[in-house]
Amino acid sequence: MASTIVCLGEILLDCLADQIGKPYDAVESWTAYPGGAPANVACGLVKLGTSAGFIGCIGNDDPGDQLTQLLRQVGVDISGVQRHPEAPTRQVYVVRSEGGDRQFAGFGEVDSADFADTRLDASQIPESLFVEAEYLVMGTLELAYPQSHAAIARCRDLAQQHGVQVLIDVNWRPVFWQEAESAKATIRKAIADADLLKLSDEEADFLFNTQVVTEVATQLPAVSKLIITRGDRGCSYCFGDVVGDIEAFPVTVQDTTGAGDGFVAGFLHQLQKQGLDALHDPGNARRIMTYASAVGALTATKPGAIAAQPTADDVQHFLEG
Repeated sequence: MASTIVCLGEILLDCLADQIGKPYDAVESWTAYPGGAPANVACGLVKLGTSAGFIGCIGNDDPGDQLTQLLRQVGVDISGVQRHPEAPTRQVYVVRSEGGDRQFAGFGEVDSADFADTRLDASQIPESLFVEAEYLVMGTLELAYPQSHAAIARCRDLAQQHGVQVLIDVNWRPVFWQEAESAKATIRKAIADADLLKLSDEEADFLFNTQVVTEVATQLPAVSKLIITRGDRGCSYCFGDVVGDIEAFPVTVQDTTGAGDGFVAGFLHQLQKQGLDALHDPGNARRIMTYASAVGALTATKPGAIAAQPTADDVQHFLEG
């Protein structure tokens, strides 16, 4: 069955510190959870009931086997997954604060540019994934590496040829890039013509020197649909003339890893059901954003980005409760 939404980029293991509140050097043990923003979105969509496929490159190693198996079990189309014979599957070390907030602490002994996800091969991208897709979801991490950057350009060309809407979730992580200013220029160029764009408040500050959604929108004249998420302070949105804010749901946070990806999955699940034009009606836009916020909130109540994702029934009960 063709996937409605194609997710492009990294799938990896988030190694979460077992000792809360300790710096990287003081952590005694780690627990590995499957993650990577685009893979999180793909799994979140399928759990909500929307078909999704994943495009990315992983190592020909045990972590790669584990992640492929997980995507299969969830029901994500893996025809776009490439395996690299030498480069390892990426693992990211994540330390956690007492309040559940995480901080990326690096990649252990491997250089960031040496992981398999940076080796995504443009020539092996299956065009068939784009023929019936409605949306392409991507982040910006893989723009940091020449080969995966070229593969992203290929996917965006295919999206344009087949009338697929592109949603970019910036996902700024300095640890992936060599230099912040060149990263800023690369990211700004990539997002300038996105159909839909999601930024965190910190990313809006970094890229546009403001967190005000309408001020960011004026700096991005070609982007008609923009969302800024603010963690436990909710989110703001600007869909042309439809502008608003949503408060966050009060939940007991265990782990914020993947909460933003849950939000994106909830948002796209609703768009796929209702159509893009629903965002031009203020009431519908607000309901869609509330649903997305609920998915994000529920994802933060358990550890692990994918393991914590809710089903459509979970979200419905939460919203009715």
